[in-house]
Amino acid sequence: MGNTLHLAAPNVQLIVTKNTWLEDKAIQQLETTAKLPDMVRVVGLPDLHPGRGYPVGAAFFSQSRFYPALIGNDIGCGMALWRTDLTLNKWSLDKLEKRLGSIDTPLKPEDLPDDIPEYFCHSPGTIGGGNHFAELQQLDEVYQPELLDEWQLNKQQLLLLVHSGSRGMGQMILEQHVSEHGHHGLMASSPQAQSYLQQHQQALDYAFFNRQLIAERMLGRWRTNGECLFDISHNLLAPYTINGVDGWLHRKGATPSDQGFVIIPGSRGDYSYLVQPFSSERSLFSLAHGAGRKWMRGECKERLNGRYSPVQLSRTALGSRVICLDNQLIYQEAPEAYKPISGVMDAMLQAGLVKLIARLKPVLTYKTRGGNE
Repeated sequence: MGNTLHLAAPNVQLIVTKNTWLEDKAIQQLETTAKLPDMVRVVGLPDLHPGRGYPVGAAFFSQSRFYPALIGNDIGCGMALWRTDLTLNKWSLDKLEKRLGSIDTPLKPEDLPDDIPEYFCHSPGTIGGGNHFAELQQLDEVYQPELLDEWQLNKQQLLLLVHSGSRGMGQMILEQHVSEHGHHGLMASSPQAQSYLQQHQQALDYAFFNRQLIAERMLGRWRTNGECLFDISHNLLAPYTINGVDGWLHRKGATPSDQGFVIIPGSRGDYSYLVQPFSSERSLFSLAHGAGRKWMRGECKERLNGRYSPVQLSRTALGSRVICLDNQLIYQEAPEAYKPISGVMDAMLQAGLVKLIARLKPVLTYKTRGGNE
């Protein structure tokens, strides 16, 4: 892995190329996290960017204790890729958008299965804010046609990518933990740790279920069928043995590389990549989870307001359409606010972490109609 860089501390690594753009603050946050008690090693991925105290786009391996604050408030956030029966030759963007309407309002109890747990109640069937989205995509370039033949995919067929998390449930769990324990880690053998792990699993389960609800809700609006190809979380905590050490792997915006095929999305105006990962202890069994932010949210509108109107931002250079009627959010999520996905992919390819299967192009992205959830 020739492009793995060690920083000042031997337990801090970056997966980058010489052209990878990283903000100093993100590197500082990574180095600070590496100094936490019982932290064995941390890895910054090529989409690394600053977060609220801890960096996003990184994996952290600790021994004896773990840190819920590293996972943050969106436990179980991840991406599900669905094959659909929609084809481009039968649908226009106008028709797709009109049929979809709004999915900002949570599903009612009568629209949910009768046997779901009581804690599956945090705005079910909704995407949420921030960088979450649901997007119809089209195969653009195919690098391993034999794999796509196995999945019965072709270039006319549309795929649906759903990126969402546990909604308010993860926030509730984090707030409860921080109020009781601050940002200190929990000894893994303690009753408090076991309590957190139980809540963490419930949030993972709900995030997975909610992505399914979102996909089925959208497919129902289009009166078509679909099948989930895979669903992978990139915000989670899990027990791992790495280099013979038993410990805890925290992923904060880091896609697992040991759970089969994954998708690495760009910004809403950029390509996404379907990849075959190669597991590596040196990357803490993790990959980038997207392009990574280039600008802080608070500065996006000021940077772009004079160049683009919200209507202009709803149309991308790739010919796709973005449904986002929140004028603040559409600036925060503009493609310019993110790194180019090509640079992120180059770093992982040069590191030998992935093999490309296909490149996908956005067709229609849903973020919000602007209504209350």
